[in-house]
Amino acid sequence: MASNTEVNSKPTQDFVPIKEVRDGVVILKDGSMRAVLLASSINFALKSQEEQQSILYQFQNFLNSVNFSVQIFVQSRRLDIGPYINLLDDRIKFQASELMKVQTREYMDFIRNLTESVNIMTKSFFVVIPYTPAIINQKGGMLSGLFGGKKDKKEADNEEFLQFEEFKSQLQQRVDVVEQGLARCSVRVAELGTEELIEFFYKLFNPGTVEKPINMSTGQE
Repeated sequence: MASNTEVNSKPTQDFVPIKEVRDGVVILKDGSMRAVLLASSINFALKSQEEQQSILYQFQNFLNSVNFSVQIFVQSRRLDIGPYINLLDDRIKFQASELMKVQTREYMDFIRNLTESVNIMTKSFFVVIPYTPAIINQKGGMLSGLFGGKKDKKEADNEEFLQFEEFKSQLQQRVDVVEQGLARCSVRVAELGTEELIEFFYKLFNPGTVEKPINMSTGQE
């Protein structure tokens, strides 16, 4: 028996909390802002006992120095060898020695078989730094952030730009604190720009389109 009940479906965008990415800053739908840092890793087990204690001490000082929350995000992905296999396949065409061609094909087969039998993962480390503008919309009783009341378009655009620059400056001060604190722990960081942020979130929300299966017979995706 068919049901006449209508399903109220929502577009996928409604479940994504991001409103826009502007000038290296993620602006959420509630008006709050985020900066994302890519952090290097440390092989802690290979450090001497004195170095380990020093790193732990500096990391403890870093945590005690921040008066705001930070999120440490670890992203694990299966290593995609497709581009590397394609590169080797292209180089075979320019090798004059038949022996080198044979050895390159054998090496390609070895890499394919290795990645087929063992899941080789890559890990990326990110630090997310938040900032919530403390501007209260008296009409709505909510954080207005960058999206205030109705005004003349030119005036509203100018005010929004000035607010954004002010809020971004406050966020950048937090970024500087985190960068300095992690640098004392021998962790290098790089702040993601607009293009890197868009690529980061695209891969995060669309993992299937990024990690395409590799055809092991041809090396093509």
